[in-house]
Amino acid sequence: MTNDLLSLSTSEFIGGIETVASKFDSATYPQQYLSPDGWALLVRAGIRLPTLPRRYGGRDNHAEMCRVIETASESNLALGVYVTVNTALGLLPIVKWAGEEVQQEILPLFAGGDPLMAGLAATEPGAGSALSAMTTTFEEVHGGYRIRGRKHWQALSSSAHWWLVVAKNVDRREYGYFVVERSEGFRTVELYEALGLKLLDYGVNDIDVFVPRHRRINAEKAGLTSVDLFMASRALLAAMGAGFLRRISREAHAYTDGRQIGRKLQSKIGFVGYRLAAIDTSATICEALAHHVRTALDFKADMTPAFPAVQAVKTVASERMVSAAQHYQQLTGGEGYRCGSPTNIAGQAFLDSRVFTVFDGNNDMLSQQLAAYCLTRRAGRPLSRFLAEWPLTAAGVRALQGDLSFLDQRLAQEHQVLAGRAIAYLFTMSQVLVWAAETGADIGRVRPAIEFLRNDVAGVAAEFRLLATGLLDTGATGGSGDTGGGVRPAGGGSGGRSRFPFRRGQGRGEAAAAFGD
Repeated sequence: MTNDLLSLSTSEFIGGIETVASKFDSATYPQQYLSPDGWALLVRAGIRLPTLPRRYGGRDNHAEMCRVIETASESNLALGVYVTVNTALGLLPIVKWAGEEVQQEILPLFAGGDPLMAGLAATEPGAGSALSAMTTTFEEVHGGYRIRGRKHWQALSSSAHWWLVVAKNVDRREYGYFVVERSEGFRTVELYEALGLKLLDYGVNDIDVFVPRHRRINAEKAGLTSVDLFMASRALLAAMGAGFLRRISREAHAYTDGRQIGRKLQSKIGFVGYRLAAIDTSATICEALAHHVRTALDFKADMTPAFPAVQAVKTVASERMVSAAQHYQQLTGGEGYRCGSPTNIAGQAFLDSRVFTVFDGNNDMLSQQLAAYCLTRRAGRPLSRFLAEWPLTAAGVRALQGDLSFLDQRLAQEHQVLAGRAIAYLFTMSQVLVWAAETGADIGRVRPAIEFLRNDVAGVAAEFRLLATGLLDTGATGGSGDTGGGVRPAGGGSGGRSRFPFRRGQGRGEAAAAFGD
């Protein structure tokens, strides 16, 4: 089975994935946990192979990882998440950072047809996105490590067979990353009822395991931090969005073209046309971002330089998914509020998409981190000038043709969140232009995307003006958005930074809740 899949061209391989993924179409597949038999079909189609190295029977192909997620998400957004958890969050860290002994133990198991599953266990009850607040600990014992604690919101909570578990050692002030088999003491004690993404099981897991010494990833040697764990999955939001929104755009047009309102087709009504344009534009934006992720990044390499791009990709793609799903639901009216409607998937699309602005890193936190990244690199320049000269945003600033001086004031925490959003929109404008140039995209798609993104930046400027009215300067909110550490000056660090003083390269506890948290 594997040898046949390894000899396929990329187009043949993705075609096979598309055929199998269509069996899980969100219009017909039950809104329930994906069955082991269903996962086995996908595994036999090779859905894990692009993540795995060739020496362990994989296809080892970054672009194919992206295209697999895009293809799965077009059939069923929850399926795209399911595959992302298994590959980008569960297997990729082992591929990139684990030692040879644990790779030899684990990776051949996933290269074959056995429908094993892998996940990431990071976030805990009460810890939120700050890994420094975790209570899961590890201690060194004879022959290995003892890990005890509790995790929650990790996807595949009750079904994954292998886990990458994040724990901390308080005495040594460091994080540890361990490959754990469920049977060793990873136990599900509660399942959550999530609003969407019904194919995945989320819950609470208690951990009390002994892990052999070789199954700890040497984070210091590998240069691994908690932020690195989420870079690929965040970037893959663009691939998910591209597939999902291509589907939403197609179905929204078909629905409105087939519905009569009085003497007109629904699609010919003015504001209906606006909603359709908004959906189409979101699809274009995610396609451009997915192009950047597929062609300019490499999940198998060091992704540290891609940190600002990934933050922008995740926040903009997730916003666009939610926005388009809401437009689609509005177009379908009452039928769009009914899951299982025979005429549309709007209800489920909205439920499935809405979580992405908080999963895999809350967008407000990621936006603040993006602003802080830029502030610390502007070398005394006004932020607007830095953005006009920074390669990631320069083309977007030129396309904006607008005034960014509102970014040049002293930025409190609330301003940094908003500034990060503006920076992400400028980055996205740049990527739309790159995508258009590299693919020869129709100007009829490019121009509306730029216009909508210009409007997004203008919206951020309006929010700055709203803050300037002093609406936060009340006793009820404790002053100007101060979250406890005082308002940081422009150029200061992210308000989400960990306060647990781990060794350099180990902390970065602002890293975040994942699909799998």
